[in-house]
Amino acid sequence: MEKARLHLFLSGKVQGVRFRLFTLESSSKFNINGWVRNRFNRNVEVMAEGNKEKLEKFLKLLEKGPPRSDVESIKKEWLPATGDFKKFRIRFTC
Repeated sequence: MEKARLHLFLSGKVQGVRFRLFTLESSSKFNINGWVRNRFNRNVEVMAEGNKEKLEKFLKLLEKGPPRSDVESIKKEWLPATGDFKKFRIRFTC
């Protein structure tokens, strides 16, 4: 079971549509740890870590997003897992 870290920047209509809560709920379906936060530039940033296969399924959910959202683009970077996170949480905007 290969572990990985996935760093995402999502743009489009991703703020004010419960995207962070959707991401938090989706992370629990796949046993993924990390965080999600809004960015002042109106994007959403996600740092997620877990089983690579599950991260790919998680990414597919985020590509669609919650109702009322419209994900226009995703910048993604695959990185080695570090084990830094014990759960998934919502962080403050930065």
